[in-house]
Amino acid sequence: MIHLTVHSDLKKALAAAESARGTYAVFAESTEDKMAKAMFEQMARDMDNHIRLLGSRLNYVDSNNLLNARQEQQQQQS
Repeated sequence: MIHLTVHSDLKKALAAAESARGTYAVFAESTEDKMAKAMFEQMARDMDNHIRLLGSRLNYVDSNNLLNARQEQQQQQS
């Protein structure tokens, strides 16, 4: 049960980070203020890092879940 919550939370966090990245990119494109543009571009890059971290953790959780499922299946067959 905990695994499902973590998986769901990671997916939600990933979607939120992707949305934020898109928002910051739009803001950066739409402003003429050079300082604001630089800030939004940096924030979009920060979100890229968040997205990589969240995606990596989600992949780990998914692969770990597959390993656990295989081990349980093997134990049941024994």
